[in-house]
Amino acid sequence: MMLRRGCILFLPRLVGLLVAACCLVSIVYMLACTPKVDNQQLALPRVHSPTAKEGYEAILQEREEQHRNYIISLKKQIAQLKTELQGRSEQLKNVQDRYPDPLDIQLDHSNPEKAQANLLSFLRSQIDKAEVHSGVKLSTEYAAVPFESFTLQKVYQLETGLTRHPEEKPVRKDKRDELIEVIELAVGSLNNPEGDRNEKHHVYTASDFIEGIYRTEKDKGTLYELTFKGDTKHQFKKIVLFRPFGPVMKVKNENVNMADTLINVIVPLAKRVSKFRQFMQNFREMGIQQDGRIHLTVVYFGKEQMNEVKSILENTSKSANFKNFTFIQLNEEFSRGKGLDIGARFWKGNNVVLFFCDVDIYFTADFLNSCRLNTQPGKKVFYPILFSQYNPSIIYGHHDSIPSLEQQLIIKKETGFWRDFGFGMTCQYRSDFINIGGFDLDIKGWGGEDVHLYRKYLHSNLIVIRTPVRGLFHLWHEKQCLDELTPEQYKMCMQSKAMNEGSHGQLGMLVFKQEIEAHLHRQKLSSKKT
Repeated sequence: MMLRRGCILFLPRLVGLLVAACCLVSIVYMLACTPKVDNQQLALPRVHSPTAKEGYEAILQEREEQHRNYIISLKKQIAQLKTELQGRSEQLKNVQDRYPDPLDIQLDHSNPEKAQANLLSFLRSQIDKAEVHSGVKLSTEYAAVPFESFTLQKVYQLETGLTRHPEEKPVRKDKRDELIEVIELAVGSLNNPEGDRNEKHHVYTASDFIEGIYRTEKDKGTLYELTFKGDTKHQFKKIVLFRPFGPVMKVKNENVNMADTLINVIVPLAKRVSKFRQFMQNFREMGIQQDGRIHLTVVYFGKEQMNEVKSILENTSKSANFKNFTFIQLNEEFSRGKGLDIGARFWKGNNVVLFFCDVDIYFTADFLNSCRLNTQPGKKVFYPILFSQYNPSIIYGHHDSIPSLEQQLIIKKETGFWRDFGFGMTCQYRSDFINIGGFDLDIKGWGGEDVHLYRKYLHSNLIVIRTPVRGLFHLWHEKQCLDELTPEQYKMCMQSKAMNEGSHGQLGMLVFKQEIEAHLHRQKLSSKKT
C-alpha cells in the first residue's frame, strides 16, 4: 500500500522531467540545425516588426528584378539563335538555287517556270562537277575515264562490244545519231560565231572535221572535243561540247509478287547421260529444294541411252517427292530448236514462264527469280548473258587436283568469260513465244535457231532485257563440230570452241610452252655454274 502511494506521488515528477528533457532536446536540435545567415543576405523581418511590410516588398522587388534580368538574357540568346538560323537558311537557299534538288525539279508541277529554271541550273552545274575545265585527283590508274576517238566514218573504241571490232563504223543507231548530232552542232557553232555577225568568215561543213574524242562520266554527262581545219595548214578550230545528264527521275514504284509464278525449264537432249545426271543434281538442289516453283520438260531425241535418262528422272522424282516433270520422246535427228518448240507448245496449263536451257548449264535459285522478274507477258523477254567456264584442265593444270564444281564457279577473267555472243538461254512467257512464231524448224543441228528467235523479238515491240547475270554458268565440255554442219554453222562452232578453252594469256602459255621450258632449263644450268 505504501509502495503504491509512493509510485503515485513520483509519477507526476517523472512526467515533468520527461517534458523538460524533450524541450531541452528540441532547443538543442533547433540550434544545431538552423542554417547560418549569410551576411550578404537580407534577414527576414520579424512579423510584429513595424518594417515587416516594407521588408517583404523589398525582397519581392529584388527577386522580380532577378527574374526580369534572366528573361532579358534568354530573349537575347533567342534573338541571336534566330539570326544565326536565318543566316544558315540563306546559305542553304543559295546552295539549293545553284544546285537544285532533283526531286524539286521533277515534283514541282505547280510552278513550271521555276522547275525549268531549276533544271537549267542543275544541267549547268553538271559542267562544273565534270572533269571539263580542270583535272580531278584520282587514286589509281584504274579510276581514269578514257576517251574514245572518232572521225566522220569510224569509231576507235576500247569497249568493243559484241562485234569485237576495235575500229568500226558505228552499228548501233544511238551511237551513230549521237556523233552525227555532235558534229552538226559543232559546225553550226563555227558558222555562227559570237561577235560581229557582218564580218566575213569561212563557212564550215562536215568535211572540215578532222577528228574528235569523247568520254562519258556516268553521273555527270558526256564531254566532246572536236577538231576542224583552220584557215591555214597549221591552224585548227577546236570546239568543246558537253551533254549534261539530267537528274534521276522516279518512273515506277510497285510491289511484285512472284509466289505463284511457275517456271517451265525445257531441256532438249540426245544421249549425254553423264551430263544429264550432273544437271539433275543442280536442278534438284536449286530448282526443287530452294525454289520449289518449277516444272521440268525433257525433250529426248532417239532411243539410245533413253532408259538411263528416264531412270535418272524417276529416281529424282521418288527421292525428292517431285512430280512436276514431263518427258517427251522423238524418234528423229536432234534439233535443238525443234525440241524447245515442241516442249513449249506441249504445255497445257495457264500462261507460264519458259526457261530454254541446255544440259551443260548450271543455275542458282537467285537466277530463277531474275528470270521471273525480267519477264512480263506482252511486255518483256529476258536474254541473260551467262558466264562461260574455261577448260578446267587448263585453268587448274598447275594445281595438284581440280577443285569441285561449286568451287570452280567463280566469276574472274582467269576462269571464264561473259558469253555475249550466245542467245540460247532465255526466259519468256509462253504467250509471247507463241505470238512471235516460235523457232524456225527448218534449222537442223547446232546453232542458228537461237539467233533467229532473238532477232524476232528485237524486231517486235517487246522490251528485250540483255544483261550479264551472276547465277547462270555454262559448264565447260569438249565441243565437237560435225562435218554435217553448214559452212556458217561450222564457223560459228569453231569460234565458240576456240573461245571456250582458255584466256588469251593461258592459251599463250600453251603456245610458248617449249620456249618457257627452254628458259627454265637455261636458268638451272647457269645456277649450277655459279
